[in-house]
Amino acid sequence: MSLVEVSRRLSARVSALSFAPPVTHVYNPLDYARRPHEIYLKKYGAGRAGRILLIGMNPGPFGMAQTGVPFGDVACVRDFLGITARVGAPAAVHPKRPVDGFACARAEISGTRLWGWVRDRFGTPDAFFRDAFVANYCPLVFMEASGRNRTPDKLPATEREPLFAACDEALRALVEIVEPAAILGVGGFATARARAALPGWTARIDTMLHPSPASPLANRNWAAQADAALARCRQVQRMQENP
Repeated sequence: MSLVEVSRRLSARVSALSFAPPVTHVYNPLDYARRPHEIYLKKYGAGRAGRILLIGMNPGPFGMAQTGVPFGDVACVRDFLGITARVGAPAAVHPKRPVDGFACARAEISGTRLWGWVRDRFGTPDAFFRDAFVANYCPLVFMEASGRNRTPDKLPATEREPLFAACDEALRALVEIVEPAAILGVGGFATARARAALPGWTARIDTMLHPSPASPLANRNWAAQADAALARCRQVQRMQENP
């Protein structure tokens, strides 16, 4: 199975789910932003086994919701990753959260921090993706009537369980394809879900502080903290390469 096949299967499964208030709108960028998403998978997903797999929680409204790329701030995806493509629209668009695709003028701060860190540390996308890959655990964006973002962990159990079952299966398929040396959850939620989805996996699962501006810790030299998390996983990577 390819990464594109995993993505399409996950998209179909989560599109069949239903969510009740306070969630009023659900966006699935694996569907309406399929073109740039699959360009990302094909361009950067193929690579050697033993990379570090970074896993985020779910798309941000001005990031992957616009570009189909994890942490996909428009400028970073276009200018650094070199990806542009036509983006459609969700079936029901929240008036406060339009999908403008690559014409979106809002920055996704989490994305500018993460991909800016990659640019500063690795120089080029190819240098980074030789050693790592980035994906999201959950592909859906959840919004309340006010336009407020609602994270997957805040969903009731009756909605979380089928969603997490689909996402767990996709993560296991992703790990089977990528064969990572270690997994780095971007935030505690992603780390917890990786551990739950991969109970028999014996390699390292670690945590990187989420770059969200809502986190006071992330607003204090997030890049240095990301460096430290990556260094821990790269020790595992080197051990696997040189047993």
